[in-house]
Amino acid sequence: MGDVVDFQTGPIRDASRAGDYGRVIELVRKERQMTQAALGQALGMSQSAVSRLEKRGSSPYSTDVLAAAAAHLEIPPTLVGLADGRTPQGQARDDDPMHRRTVLGGALAAMAAPVIAAAPDPRDTTGGQAAALRLTTSAYRRLDGTTPSRDLADAVDGHIRLTQTLTRSAAGDADRARLAAAGSEAASFAGWLAWDKGDHGSARSWYGGAVKAARASGNALLTAYQIGTLAQFEAHAGNGVEALNLARRARRVLGEQRPAVADAWLLTVDALGHAAAGDQRRADRALTESRTAAEALTIEQEPPPWPWVFSFTPDKVAACRVTCGARLQLPQWVLAQDVEALTTGHAKQRALLVLDIATGHLAGGRVEAAFALASSALDTGLQYRSGRIVERARAVRRSLTTASPPKVVRDFDERLHGVYL
Repeated sequence: MGDVVDFQTGPIRDASRAGDYGRVIELVRKERQMTQAALGQALGMSQSAVSRLEKRGSSPYSTDVLAAAAAHLEIPPTLVGLADGRTPQGQARDDDPMHRRTVLGGALAAMAAPVIAAAPDPRDTTGGQAAALRLTTSAYRRLDGTTPSRDLADAVDGHIRLTQTLTRSAAGDADRARLAAAGSEAASFAGWLAWDKGDHGSARSWYGGAVKAARASGNALLTAYQIGTLAQFEAHAGNGVEALNLARRARRVLGEQRPAVADAWLLTVDALGHAAAGDQRRADRALTESRTAAEALTIEQEPPPWPWVFSFTPDKVAACRVTCGARLQLPQWVLAQDVEALTTGHAKQRALLVLDIATGHLAGGRVEAAFALASSALDTGLQYRSGRIVERARAVRRSLTTASPPKVVRDFDERLHGVYL
């Protein structure tokens, strides 16, 4: 979440010492600028259940609820009485209704704050299955940052099979819809893993499955998000017209009342589609409009609606401009950005952006700089056995045609030779 919260002094510490763990959760939630409904989404609880939790005072608490809330809000366990395996005074019994709703999700929530939150519904009769499945997907997403996709793929396949089995056996339409949404998120992640492995056919199939499951869930936001994700994939694959058609379809699903973050994000998808189609003018216009929308979002400080969980910032538009510039062979787009500020975060995504920057240097005639960057990105690709990064590195090499390449290029060729992932 990134927000710095003072846990050492003030009302949060005072509430913890008084055993008012609900108050601790409430104070931290507000510091994180999160609504009760948003926290409920992450924990598989209704907004009213979160409200009751926060007003519980020094009464008994469910340890699973506390563990899940603490993990999502990044609260040190000691502040909600969970340090060193100790439980709060007056632990809730297993037959507590709130405990039943979160017992499946609590352990996984302790692993990682969710990347995509679970949609709450007070009528949920699945015992928290959909919420637990989403938390599992979130945990796998966090592992993706430090784990080769090939090592995660089998576990994620099993996770998806379990989700499909639970969805088929759901008792009612409402439960089936919630589980379908969880399945959509898992399928989308499987698409990302396949893409990272360089398997475009499987990636396209998984992304298509994510769209189908999202439609079955009846959630327009999720459906549009998954269609937009497929559009993004097609743009990167070079299918500009298909990407633009999919982006238009995502907007139709959302209608005129779509959230501002959706517009900002879909404009970058448009830009990627135009770049893939070789249309610099339209790509530039889409990027300009997206940046304006992103700046307005930053000023408003509105929490993004699920499933757009993360805020959309001008830096993300700048990174997209780099990628579009690489596709269009426009070094001025690539090298005009504060590339050091952009190349942070997820190692594999950072490597792909570095390769785009290398392409910009190459288009500007800076061969040594280009292949120094490309070599660094290739290191990451080999470390994580990422087919996508390695193939992108090969594309950078193919873009240089010379009968007498300098030593840095010959060294690059030597490293690429014989790489089979």
